[in-house]
Amino acid sequence: MSDEWLDTIVVARHDATARIVVLDLISPAGAELPEFAAGAHVDVLVDGARLIRQYSLCGPPHDRTRYRLAVLAETASRGGSLGMHRLREGDRLRISRPRNRFGVSDQASRHLLVAGGIGVTPLLAMAHALEAGGADYELHYCARSRAESAFLDELEHNHRVRLHFDDGPDEQRFTVAGDLGPPSPDTAIYVCGPGGFMDFVISAAQGAGWPAEAIHKERFAPTQDTGSPAGGGAFTVRLAKTGGEYEIKEGESVLDVLLTAGVDAPYSCQQGICGECIVRVLAGEPDHRDDILTDRERADGLFTTCSSRAHSPILELDL
Repeated sequence: MSDEWLDTIVVARHDATARIVVLDLISPAGAELPEFAAGAHVDVLVDGARLIRQYSLCGPPHDRTRYRLAVLAETASRGGSLGMHRLREGDRLRISRPRNRFGVSDQASRHLLVAGGIGVTPLLAMAHALEAGGADYELHYCARSRAESAFLDELEHNHRVRLHFDDGPDEQRFTVAGDLGPPSPDTAIYVCGPGGFMDFVISAAQGAGWPAEAIHKERFAPTQDTGSPAGGGAFTVRLAKTGGEYEIKEGESVLDVLLTAGVDAPYSCQQGICGECIVRVLAGEPDHRDDILTDRERADGLFTTCSSRAHSPILELDL
């Protein structure tokens, strides 16, 4: 969890749709906010610090006078989105410094951004950055209808943006073959949105020949197979820096056991989707259950303590 919280004030608030609120945050002192790269998110202390939630920054990264968040009111909310919707101009909000595991690839010269619903938020910041840099990009914004789409006033007149509505004509529906085309070694795909939407886009792209390393993703919630330490037998975690050993029983997460023992372990979302708890495995065989690490990062020994477990009896971590 962040050990440095920033105080901000809600300087502007408007309802972009019936279920999406857009909040602009500034520093109480009028100072510049910390810089961030497109795709970044912040932790937010919601409802008097009872909850910590993560929200993408969707404003232009070059504008450090304010941060912009857009929050969808989830019907199955754990309380975060509804608390954010209750905010009004003048309210104070504590946030973390921006963090980013969903940035623009420096290996690509062409960028295809695919947003589903509220997943447009980090991709909108990417579009701002790519536009400012004169980069080659397209943003495909998929939503149920115009009425449920935020930011249309700044997107629909941009010739690089394609709008796809479920209730629109068939010819404007999003397809991987028609809108992304065949794989190209200089092109990266970025996907964000509801889980089912992301699964469809990613599986269709891979089925069309796009390699996994060309597809960058950010989820707002864990998939069914990730984000839970349930299942799997007990194992022992050994900390390389202290020599401490801790038994992780079935149903427990490595992170929870370490925190209960007073270990200063990094964390934030506790769902395997933000990357803040990532540490390096020095020995043992991990059982990866996150939805953020790439195959290459897993091969390099990276590990999420909040959701992943071990296949081996002992897992030694660089902590």
